[in-house]
Amino acid sequence: MQTKSKEPSNMNVLIIGHFPDTTKQLIHSVFSNDWQLHIVTPDQAQPYLATAEAIIPEHVPVDQTVFDRAPQLKIIQTGAGYDNVDLAAAVDHHVTVCNAAGVNANAVAEHALALILSWYKNIPYLDHYMKHPTTTDKLAYTGGELHGKTLGVIGLGHVGQQLATFGQALGMHVIAFNRHPRQLAGVQNVDLSTLYANSDIISLHIAATPATYHMINAQTLAQMKSSALLVNTARGALIDEPALVSALQSHTIAGACLDVFEHEPLALDSPLRKLPNVILTPHTAGLPDGVKFHEQRYVFFRDNLKRVADGEEPLNIIN
Repeated sequence: MQTKSKEPSNMNVLIIGHFPDTTKQLIHSVFSNDWQLHIVTPDQAQPYLATAEAIIPEHVPVDQTVFDRAPQLKIIQTGAGYDNVDLAAAVDHHVTVCNAAGVNANAVAEHALALILSWYKNIPYLDHYMKHPTTTDKLAYTGGELHGKTLGVIGLGHVGQQLATFGQALGMHVIAFNRHPRQLAGVQNVDLSTLYANSDIISLHIAATPATYHMINAQTLAQMKSSALLVNTARGALIDEPALVSALQSHTIAGACLDVFEHEPLALDSPLRKLPNVILTPHTAGLPDGVKFHEQRYVFFRDNLKRVADGEEPLNIIN
């Protein structure tokens, strides 16, 4: 007796964000042709909401209005962060919300390390010096080695643990704060005040919640070493940006490396763009494969949505 082949699983998927055409093609290549896949900007999304069974919101808000207009919606699939989704509204509308925690951990940790190395090795400055030589400019910079420095990691989730491992491999002393202390070989758990006071580098790897909003502010910046470097590849809302700008201008801390900002994209007139002791990247830490694309991330998205299409429970449910 011949077994009838199973029909391919598919869903009506709506991806909302701003993508170049080349990235759209890469995303389409991850999904099967059987899937109904629409990639639109936020202002184009409304006509597609009525039939959407799954939404992937790329750094755009999903609020009560969206849920009201999407009666077929089964799942919201986010990246690592989900602070852009109204979880209470999702529960009210019986919509499952899942994130992709850990999928881009290595990419983000590598980016954080790249920023740290760029700062200590003066890569942006030296690159500019070599490409824009003048007869009047004299080479002048200060740097250092990571070996022997103290790395303070705030948040020992997937990314924080990976960065802690990188730091140890480079001969750094690693201290960490996690709301619920985690035992990681070679990493010393400390409270935040101790971390602020003793770290040469402070790297943020914690979720944006009401409790962590502006956890880096004038008071906490004042607790840090004047030689400290602050790194944020997590969420912009963790930092009070005006307080950070003031601390950088007054040299309360030495510098900052930022991939995320409270309001994105970062305003063209933001003081952060003009400060010499800041290195900026445009929220690309978790997207290493091209402009706004990480293949491993979209493979996870596809496979998790397929579980829903097959009637199975998806991974990483957060509501």
